[in-house]
Amino acid sequence: MPRTPNEYAVYLLLEGGHREEVRFTTFQEFQKWYSGALMPKCDSNELINVPIKNIQQEYLVVRPARIIAIRVEPIFSSSVERYD
Repeated sequence: MPRTPNEYAVYLLLEGGHREEVRFTTFQEFQKWYSGALMPKCDSNELINVPIKNIQQEYLVVRPARIIAIRVEPIFSSSVERYD
């Protein structure tokens, strides 16, 4: 029986070498944001909001045209990294 991830870490790799990490509770939640907010404006230099659900009073905005790669990593509660 396959394990189910507890959440997904999404890494946005930006021009200039910057990397931002945001978390989504489900892959479908990430897909909804990706297809609804990011893809329609993929060539735009307008700022869009990236949801940060785990941190209060903090916001991340990004220019979609400056995202060069996205990496999605499933996170399991039993992952060793969670306890470092």
